[in-house]
Amino acid sequence: MEPHPTASGPAALVLAPAPGPARLVVIVLRGGMDGLTAVAPYGDPDFAALARAGRPGHDGYTDLDGYFALHPGLAPLLPLWQAGDLAVVHAVATPYRDQRSHFDGQDILEFGQTGLPSGTARSGWLNRVLEHIPGAHPGLACAVGTDRLPILSGGAEVHRWSPDIRLSAGDRLQSLCLQATAPDARMTAALRSAFATQAADTDPDRTAEDRVAAYVAARLNEDARIAAFAIDGWDTHSFQDRNFTRAMDRLTASIATLSTTLTAQSWARTTIVAMTEFGRTVRLNGTGGTDHGTAGAMLIAGGAIAGGRVFANWPGLSESDLYDRRDLFPTRDLRAYLGWILRNQFGLPASTVDTAIFPGLELGSDPGLI
Repeated sequence: MEPHPTASGPAALVLAPAPGPARLVVIVLRGGMDGLTAVAPYGDPDFAALARAGRPGHDGYTDLDGYFALHPGLAPLLPLWQAGDLAVVHAVATPYRDQRSHFDGQDILEFGQTGLPSGTARSGWLNRVLEHIPGAHPGLACAVGTDRLPILSGGAEVHRWSPDIRLSAGDRLQSLCLQATAPDARMTAALRSAFATQAADTDPDRTAEDRVAAYVAARLNEDARIAAFAIDGWDTHSFQDRNFTRAMDRLTASIATLSTTLTAQSWARTTIVAMTEFGRTVRLNGTGGTDHGTAGAMLIAGGAIAGGRVFANWPGLSESDLYDRRDLFPTRDLRAYLGWILRNQFGLPASTVDTAIFPGLELGSDPGLI
């Protein structure tokens, strides 16, 4: 068994400012989230033979559309689904195939391309986005814990922040500090960021991911426009039901915090993408878990999306329909959905998306997610 892809610890976060009202949050789910557990295709005639949970009314699952059902850990987000602010993209994957290595899969997910260059030539696809948004300028970016967040590595300037830092400055002290630094715009911006961190991190009982999400929302309510952080715990080789639920609770809490902490105006312009390096095997293994697979699911949230739908060209679950007779077959490159989000949110030309951001991507038709 391959070692766990990351050490446990705080979530990782990066923030960067960009012009315009659009906001994008990318949550990297490290370890390979099982999309068939997150959103179960109970309507597929071959699903019952897999002996998986997922029938509505059983094991806490909730019907979405007569074919797919939502994991009980996602139940707190049902109001978003009903409001059209939550969607699922199913049966998707990066171009990565067959080796099923967390490290290679995560590299392709975050660098956005196969045939990765070595050393300093590497850049994350979200960093390349910053380089191609007209009028984008250097500004705040944050990362926490041991996570490198390659998705935002590269030429565009980013900064880092840890939810473990504890700040304590009252309103009077904050005002005096801002007055003292008024002649220095960069110092003033840095202090405002620190004070926003303090405001988002006043409850020590919050999880690291929840504190990160609160901080993200505080920054997106101001000048930041792009954010990324990571949540691990999805490598569910055994006792998947228990371990998956723990990880899902952390993801659900993060999305819920974003939705309640962002202002109504910010939320209306926000897209949240939760994506993972690969899916997991269709069949459970002997220890009640799943092994590394191929296609999986993305969760998309935010006021900017046309949600309340499962976006999927469903491949089927019969053995002949599976990839390598064991995995959900990928019917579309997940980068195509990301590409259309970038096109519709930030106005990036198709030629930029499929050459500079995701080299070699076949963008295809607009799925209508935004």
